Amino acid sequence: MPKETVPDGGLSVRPADLEHTRVWLVEHGMAGVGPTPLLATRLAVRRRTRLAASVLVTVFICTAALIYVNDRPASAAVDGLGSARRWSLLALTALVIGLVLAQSLLDWWVRRADRRAAATLPRRAAHPVRLGWRTVLGWPRAVFAATTFAGATALALAAFTVRDSSARYSAVVLLIGLCGVAAGMLVQLHHILTHPVVADDEVSLNADAIMRTDDARDVAVPTMVWLLPVISVFDTPLARWHTAWMAFIALSVVALILVNAWTARRGGKARRERPVT
Repeated sequence: MPKETVPDGGLSVRPADLEHTRVWLVEHGMAGVGPTPLLATRLAVRRRTRLAASVLVTVFICTAALIYVNDRPASAAVDGLGSARRWSLLALTALVIGLVLAQSLLDWWVRRADRRAAATLPRRAAHPVRLGWRTVLGWPRAVFAATTFAGATALALAAFTVRDSSARYSAVVLLIGLCGVAAGMLVQLHHILTHPVVADDEVSLNADAIMRTDDARDVAVPTMVWLLPVISVFDTPLARWHTAWMAFIALSVVALILVNAWTARRGGKARRERPVT
């Protein structure tokens, strides 16, 4: 039996999606605005994309760990970057490229849904000034993301100063993963900042800006940076390296909590000063 849908201007949405949209509007200070099929359609595809992205991250981490475990050095006396393991590094590089392409495919899925929704609008609205990364992502989150990647890269490079070959091999695995994650994040942020506005009035225009901000901030959370050390770092015998990574991850989590609290306070103040009607 087909699920009940609510047609509107060429869009068909499920009642459950409209309810999710109503909750989203309340959470973002737009309780007085009723959910529309346009907004419900856009939010629904983003929820599905985030679920698919979570599965993608899980598959990437598990596969990368299998590649590492399959060809890790047997002992510190074995050259961690020897020819026997270059194939595994090539496989990991291919996996990272596949991750970036898969993330681009998910972004394309979202943009296609937005284009289909936009095609049903009788007219199109646009922001007076194009929203840049300072507005969408914000300085605190941009600095936090850049600092997190810089700190993780510095810790990985520090492993090359020791004679332990397993640590060096682990660092190479980690650096390849970090490069792929950084590239994927930049590609996703570019898509978020450049895709056209989908709105036909002031309310949907405000919702578009909030949705774009949510997308950017979700991408900027360095979840993969925190997960990548689990693949190889904690398998090495360097206790100080372990301690440094654990401290780095803990401090970055605390920093993210503070950034979230600060931006939430600023966002609440902005909504009180200019409520959405």
